[in-house]
Amino acid sequence: MYNKKNSIIISGSAGFIGFSVSRKLLEQGENIIGIDNHNNYYDPKLKNSRLKILKTFPNYQHYKADLVDQKIINNIFMSHKPKKVINLAAQAGVRYSIENPIEYIQSNILGFANILENCRQFQVEHLVYASTSSVYGANTSMPFSENMSANHPLSVYAASKKSNELMAHSYSYLFKIPTTGLRFFTVYGPWGRPDMALFKFTKAILDKKPIEVFNFGKHSRDFTYIDDIVEGIIKILDNPARTNIKWDSNNPDPATSMSPWSVYNIGNNKPVQLMDYIKALEKTLGIKAKINFLPLQQGDVSNTYANVDNLISKINYKPSTSINDGISNFVDWYKKYYKI
Repeated sequence: MYNKKNSIIISGSAGFIGFSVSRKLLEQGENIIGIDNHNNYYDPKLKNSRLKILKTFPNYQHYKADLVDQKIINNIFMSHKPKKVINLAAQAGVRYSIENPIEYIQSNILGFANILENCRQFQVEHLVYASTSSVYGANTSMPFSENMSANHPLSVYAASKKSNELMAHSYSYLFKIPTTGLRFFTVYGPWGRPDMALFKFTKAILDKKPIEVFNFGKHSRDFTYIDDIVEGIIKILDNPARTNIKWDSNNPDPATSMSPWSVYNIGNNKPVQLMDYIKALEKTLGIKAKINFLPLQQGDVSNTYANVDNLISKINYKPSTSINDGISNFVDWYKKYYKI
């Protein structure tokens, strides 16, 4: 039977990362309140399949709701009075944000404001929220470090996530709410999003159709397997942000604060050339890909590479899944899910 005591709210619980985190915490016996708006950004059947698994746990309760709906979100918080919140709900996708910027302002900024305000009202002990490696934008100094400036985003999606970090800081300062932002680096794995490269490549190759490879294949990405991401989120959840007593206003550290606020990169710390990634997929599938090379897409960055020293120091974070193993696990899941 579901128990309200010590509940954790997870927004975006039917999404890729939200589902994976929810399932792991449920397996550990935590009481999870899931919120998801079930939008049609991609095939809703996938979200419904994830939700079907979550609902097999007696300690899970689900709300189909949009974070923008202030009254409904307030009622959920009032009913459950969570001690911890993980905000993974967002309108995702760099390219989609170029065509539909207002959706990102609504979901990612207004929706996040409702989360923050409820965390304030109900004295939440720790808010962990999703940011993105995209905030580094025009930065080219590698590896990306949280201790460097990230003030030149190249897409509305990235700008909305940077806004989340700034909004969280103001609430941490004003109301002493511990908040931690996690900058995800290209997450992949079973139950992934259909708009992500691995999902699209696998489908196209199996369908004997060409794959679209942007920037003429000259990308490198810090691909991070979902299990490594989940481990990091759960560990950081139990380690609330604290005031950095050494924070210097004359030389401010962008990663910490005089308030209980922090941001961390969460990545594999091992960038892989996109063409090597494709070769690993070809090897797993046993099929040679047909490739259509295209220019760099507007809003995309050429390379990502996460410095995760701060997260290692904080929670002893150690991503352990190799690209070959991660891709193999995804393909196994994909074939089973789509009955191939």
